Amino acid sequence: MEEDAGEELGLGGSRAHTDFHFYHMDLYDSEDRLQLFPGESGRIRSEIIQAELTSEPRGAGDSKSLPKEVDDLVHLYGLEDDHELGDEFVDEHRLGTLEYPPYGPRRRDPTREQRDWALSEAAEAEDLGYGGQGLPGQCQDLREAYRYTHGRASEEYECYVIPEEEDEEEEPADVFCATCKTPVRTAEKDVEAHEGHEVMPLNKALESAKDEIHKNMCRLEQQIIEMENFASHLEEVFITVEENFGRQEQNFESHYNEILETLAQKYEEKIQALGEKKKEKLEALYGQLVTCGENLDTCRELMETIEDMCHQEKVQFLKDAVAMTDRLGKFLKTKTDVELSAQPEFEDQTLDFSDVEQLMDSINTVPAPSAPVINPQAPNSATGSSVRVCWSLYSDDTVESYLLSYRPVRDSSPGKDQAEFTKTVKETYCSVTNLEPNTQYEFWVVAQNRTGPSPSSEHAVYMTAPSPPTIKREMIRSCEEAALICWESGNLNPVDSYTVELIQAETPEASGVTESVIGIPTCESLIQLQPRHSYTIYVRALNVGGTSARSEPATVHTTGSYFQLNKDSCHPWLTISEDGFTVVRSEKKTFRKELPPSKTQFTRCAAVIGNLIPVRGRHYWEVEVDERSDYTIGVACEDVPKQEDLGANCLSWCMRHTFASTRHRYEFLHDRTTPDVRITVAPKKIGILLDYENSKLSFFNVDIAQHLYTFNCQLHQFVHPCFSLEKSGSLKIRNGISMPKHATFF
Repeated sequence: MEEDAGEELGLGGSRAHTDFHFYHMDLYDSEDRLQLFPGESGRIRSEIIQAELTSEPRGAGDSKSLPKEVDDLVHLYGLEDDHELGDEFVDEHRLGTLEYPPYGPRRRDPTREQRDWALSEAAEAEDLGYGGQGLPGQCQDLREAYRYTHGRASEEYECYVIPEEEDEEEEPADVFCATCKTPVRTAEKDVEAHEGHEVMPLNKALESAKDEIHKNMCRLEQQIIEMENFASHLEEVFITVEENFGRQEQNFESHYNEILETLAQKYEEKIQALGEKKKEKLEALYGQLVTCGENLDTCRELMETIEDMCHQEKVQFLKDAVAMTDRLGKFLKTKTDVELSAQPEFEDQTLDFSDVEQLMDSINTVPAPSAPVINPQAPNSATGSSVRVCWSLYSDDTVESYLLSYRPVRDSSPGKDQAEFTKTVKETYCSVTNLEPNTQYEFWVVAQNRTGPSPSSEHAVYMTAPSPPTIKREMIRSCEEAALICWESGNLNPVDSYTVELIQAETPEASGVTESVIGIPTCESLIQLQPRHSYTIYVRALNVGGTSARSEPATVHTTGSYFQLNKDSCHPWLTISEDGFTVVRSEKKTFRKELPPSKTQFTRCAAVIGNLIPVRGRHYWEVEVDERSDYTIGVACEDVPKQEDLGANCLSWCMRHTFASTRHRYEFLHDRTTPDVRITVAPKKIGILLDYENSKLSFFNVDIAQHLYTFNCQLHQFVHPCFSLEKSGSLKIRNGISMPKHATFF
């Protein structure tokens, strides 16, 4: 594209290559670009900590300053929390020998890195006066600390770390004069020269300068990213200009290629005018792209200058940082023009055929196209608010555009009185948006050219995907082996099926694999799960159009049995707390009139039933009771008579407690019979174990792990927990807990 643009603009091949650079795709590759300092933060942190613990002191001054400088570096560049960087180092010797390609990522040679690493270690050992005997612990730590790595800023570039080198020959400065912008030594004459000036500690001034450089570099990086994106957009515009030009050229050819020689001159004039317009647009875009490239070169030069400053000592760095900060500030204040100087579209040329009307009449005209054939809806071609409609046409027809019309279908039949919408498209497909979810739409299409429109196609009905379901969290029930999930559709029209998605929480035994249960016909599903895990549940709805988005998540724990109380079965004298696990009876709530008989609500005894998951396994829950209250707890079938007391029929198995004059009485009732059982220690927390496999119902005193009684009952249908209060008091239910060890023996 470079050579074609240069030739058409009259620039020549040599000039195009000299004045303008087309960058390689590496310029827009955010993954590999400017990999200056690949880091190994985890290794640095571990080596620095180990070095601090094992190093031998070199002197009083070194032993005090080295750990502090190392800690400052680790804290400044976030190495204590960085566990995702690579496993490589770049030291200051290797940075000086890196070669950068003009506009691409830097490549690294592992063999050369090993050689440079060995050379840098030897050089550092000689500089510090240790020769070939190896580096002492503290020098090794200092060398490791002065190596620097950087994390990505804006996921593109990296922030450089400024090494803090020891200056053994020169006395260190204590403060920094902000007025004179220079460090002040500890000598008395230096301090007196800056009396009355604004001074600050040297470390604070250094950190402030680093932060300022870091902020400016981040802004510079962001500007580079914007200019690179804009340059990429310019290239796309170049391609679009070429494509649009081709379409316009074909349009003119379709009008002129069958006209006699008298129209050839008009054709050439129009093509020449269009070429001039193209040339004008490309020249404007060409100049803008050159300017963008120059700005990129300036940005890279500033980045390299800052990198060189990072090798200087901190005093010299502070002196140069002031000038660099001003230079960066001026450059960043310069606004880069990111508005297109030319648009890729071409204006439609108006053709005047009045002077050759007689010749036009003698030319064979293009016939009107035939009726298009609209395709039936493809699976998964819709979302909740859009649908993709496709059609086809006979290959011999000449078509300039299509008119796609549609309207919603109400009451499962085409609605003639519904509002119609029409869109003009060039292709044989169209994505129609702003639609209602789970709704049928009627589509038809008409093709047209300069001769006229075609007949309408057959009407086809398309359907949008459903809206996301809503999980009923208050109705979720679970046990150690399964969970019962309920949800609402939220769609006016029925859906074909539902899909439940499970994401297992990460634990030492599991890795959080996503599973799906598909083809669920109703708004309820019993799902088999693994014991003692946590799951995040999502639900999707499906129809012929596609799949809905995910519902809001719900969490399920398979630790014990979890159930909610059925408020529809609750006696009016009882109150269920907001959390759904406490049953309260108050003296104030009494009714003189008898309640009418009901199949769902208890009317004789003040009781409520719980909705236990219908799984034939082992279920365990506990009830906290008051020693002085009269209560009845146990299990009952769902169709237990609501006009009878619990335990007074063959559909309920219960433990009953009554208290009178400091005496406790306990009964285990089933079908109006009770065994002779004596309990000496009044339980405050009662555990109930329902075992379908062994046809047993057991009661325990949880506090002392005492077995109270076990019913041997044949449970031919599912039973549910039941709770009753004969006097004022409260019962607190604890479910979703693991079965204690003493209950596993029964």
